[in-house]
Amino acid sequence: MKGLLPELEVIRKDFPILERRLAGDVPLVYLDSANTSQKPQIVIDTMVDHLERHNANIARAMHQLGAESTEAFEAARDKVAAFIGAPDRDEVIFTKNASEALNLVASTVPLREGDRVVITEMEHHSNIVPWQLATQRSGAELRWFGVTDEGLLDTSHVEELITERTKVVSVTWVSNMLGTINPIAALAKRAHAVGALLVVDASQAAPQLPIDLASMPADERPDLLAFTGHKVVGPTGIGVLWGSREVLDSLPPFLGGGEMIATVSMERSTYAPIPHKFEAGTPPIVEAVGLGAAVEYLGHIGLDAIHAHEQAVTGYALDGLRSVKGLTVLGPLDPALRGGAISFELEGVHPHDIAQVLDSRGIAVRAGHHCAKPAHARFGVQASTRMSSYLYTTPAEIDALVEGLEYTRSYFKLD
Repeated sequence: MKGLLPELEVIRKDFPILERRLAGDVPLVYLDSANTSQKPQIVIDTMVDHLERHNANIARAMHQLGAESTEAFEAARDKVAAFIGAPDRDEVIFTKNASEALNLVASTVPLREGDRVVITEMEHHSNIVPWQLATQRSGAELRWFGVTDEGLLDTSHVEELITERTKVVSVTWVSNMLGTINPIAALAKRAHAVGALLVVDASQAAPQLPIDLASMPADERPDLLAFTGHKVVGPTGIGVLWGSREVLDSLPPFLGGGEMIATVSMERSTYAPIPHKFEAGTPPIVEAVGLGAAVEYLGHIGLDAIHAHEQAVTGYALDGLRSVKGLTVLGPLDPALRGGAISFELEGVHPHDIAQVLDSRGIAVRAGHHCAKPAHARFGVQASTRMSSYLYTTPAEIDALVEGLEYTRSYFKLD
């Protein structure tokens, strides 16, 4: 199949969990990578090695282990900066996940009554709830882009939504429910034209789209961008917030504590420069080291190649799902317009039942609202089933999914 990674079988051997056999001695077919990606052996080994040989707190221990741990932590920052093409490695902030990164932004960007924040109807709850809280605290107005029947962002009223009152536009780059790839460059241009910040949730984009912030024209580049480690073959418990130095320097600290200070007296404190201003307390050290290994691994394969693979597998999956009677895909049907997460309904069967039947055959998918309840409400459904592929997904696994859905139809006597 055109576009598939030529070394696909070699890559699969890097992920030990893909060799698992589940209850009933059925092979694992992992189609839940938008939820969390699997981890290559190099990430596992790197984290174990750090814990076994270099474990110490960073930036405060004056012994050899402390120096090694600090060096590994800061090397991970360098690797993440290279992964997203950050113009300045100090613009990379480590958080515990993308939710914390987005909450950091929503809690520190100054808003007041009369200001406006614009989000979209397809956001993950992590990019809705923080802005609801921020606008409730400040008295600012919260508005949002709608979604077309095809699952695309409805930008027909962009000039009415993003006005001189708008201070923040916060959008997902790739929808975790609809799979839609949003026009980040165009939204950035409009936001910057009125003096607003563009915040991007790249949790679903970073695993599969090449990101090179330094090469983006200034008017098309986000001001702040967040993603999470566990979706880019890294560990859980680690996220990233990138922001331009100008913006990050202008924001107050989010959390107070150790390492984010310059001086402390009983009367007042002064703060460390970025990135440390936003990294209070002991950070997720071994998780950052694991994330560094993960993005380095993806870099060796190449994000352009991974994106081509995702498009090929997604196109193959869309064709296969189209053959299942009574199945409706939610979101764009053109693989060029979407990422690897495909949510769908099967008429007459609850999504949880679909997931359980598929699981009995070793096929792991997600069922529910995917932390995107407004997007589901837009299409008049409470929940959906979602398959999601990644760089290790094979066409044979898509075939197994389609066969599993046909079996589900017969199991529930839909024919």
